[in-house]
Amino acid sequence: MVSRLREELRLDHAIIGDMVRSGAKVLDVGCGNGDLLEYLVLNKEIIGSGVEISEEAIYSCVEKGLSVSHGDIDSGLKEYPNELFDYVIFNQTMQQVHKPREAINEALRIGKRVIIGFPNFCHIKARLQIFFAGHVPITASLPYSWFNTPNSHFLSVKDFRQFCLKERIEIEKQVFLSRKRVINFWANIFALNAIFQISKK
Repeated sequence: MVSRLREELRLDHAIIGDMVRSGAKVLDVGCGNGDLLEYLVLNKEIIGSGVEISEEAIYSCVEKGLSVSHGDIDSGLKEYPNELFDYVIFNQTMQQVHKPREAINEALRIGKRVIIGFPNFCHIKARLQIFFAGHVPITASLPYSWFNTPNSHFLSVKDFRQFCLKERIEIEKQVFLSRKRVINFWANIFALNAIFQISKK
């Protein structure tokens, strides 16, 4: 396998790569076709494994030489012992989890740090579509119609911050993204995607 240049990466993958320290033990939950996991293995020299429910995606991971097990996000973490991983990653999967509170608590049990990336439902384009068009919004980070969306929960930057405060979870890092760059102002309005690194207080 050949290392991939940062310029070739999705922006969220590059940001997560910056958060993960070299040589760490990492579990990527809902790893999809393994692009992020592959990047971390090649460029950060992590000890990486993944959990994925799609058999087709698992085949893609195996072709890349990645270690991925078949499992459901809501129940696939209970088998791991406490603090087995340095990082547990949920990137673009938390909104599809049926019981996100339980999944986050399990991730914080098995991982010293948890990285969560999700689309911001309160992006200004989504707000305007609801207000003026009167329908469920479709944006770059939420590209599905109501009848075919895999998302079970719609959360915002503000929602996640309030959740962490209520659950006594420490927010160590937070990065907010537009389509092509990091943004540093009014994240709950202008961020298409958010990435949080959290840990137990």
